[in-house]
Amino acid sequence: MGLKKFKPVTPGRRFMTVTTFEDLTKKEPERGLIVPLRKTGGRNAQGKVTMRHRGGGNKRMYRSIDFKREKDGITAKVAAIEYDPNRSARIALLRYQDGEKRYILAPVGLDIGDKVQSGADAEIKPGNALPLRQIPVGTVVHNIELSPKRGGQMVRAAGGGAQVMAKEGEFAHIRLPSGEVRLVRLECKATIGQVSNLEHDAVVGGKAGRTRWRGRKPTVRGVAMDPASHPHGGGEGRSPIGMPGPVTPWGKPTLGYKTRKPKLSDQYIVKRRK
Repeated sequence: MGLKKFKPVTPGRRFMTVTTFEDLTKKEPERGLIVPLRKTGGRNAQGKVTMRHRGGGNKRMYRSIDFKREKDGITAKVAAIEYDPNRSARIALLRYQDGEKRYILAPVGLDIGDKVQSGADAEIKPGNALPLRQIPVGTVVHNIELSPKRGGQMVRAAGGGAQVMAKEGEFAHIRLPSGEVRLVRLECKATIGQVSNLEHDAVVGGKAGRTRWRGRKPTVRGVAMDPASHPHGGGEGRSPIGMPGPVTPWGKPTLGYKTRKPKLSDQYIVKRRK
């Protein structure tokens, strides 16, 4: 899979790149594995905008992904590699021996006809899901659980891959793509391999409209607004911020100011990403 460039017949085409999609083998999703996906426009249940710059975009159907991989001991055959508009990675359609079909995140190297399995007895090869206790040190994994039987929550984006650094007591030391080293219980499952679609970061939008197709609205700078709309606004001509530091539209400090509360799982961080 590579990137496709275009002739610069328009300003929007000059720098635009897209993936070639040559790795895909099926265009339409599996009907039994899709559910409707309603747009929120960044609004909560009360109708208030809780996340700005969201709205519009093409319609999507959600593909139900099997992050838990709880069908242990049952072999599945890869039936197709598909595109998922809801995530950066490719997805693989599995057909189990008992006839059930499920989607999983497709790792690098997984192809049609390959057989995958989950459980403690599974082989160490891309697409197989095992408890961290059974995975050798140094193996690259993705779709890692934070707590047993909860389903994979870490390392799910395109090109992502974590490494099992060591095992100590009831925990494994996992180095995440950000550089953070975290303790994860050995009972937690992880999938072998690196997440597919490695060229995702190299794709260039080329024009503003392509960003709007994704449901992202323009972001206006605070210094371009009037004083009533933003603390940075106002003044004659171009003016500096003129206060102790940059702030949000509601006056809270930004650029390095910590606003998140400590999580219970922070105690398992061995080394911060910074």
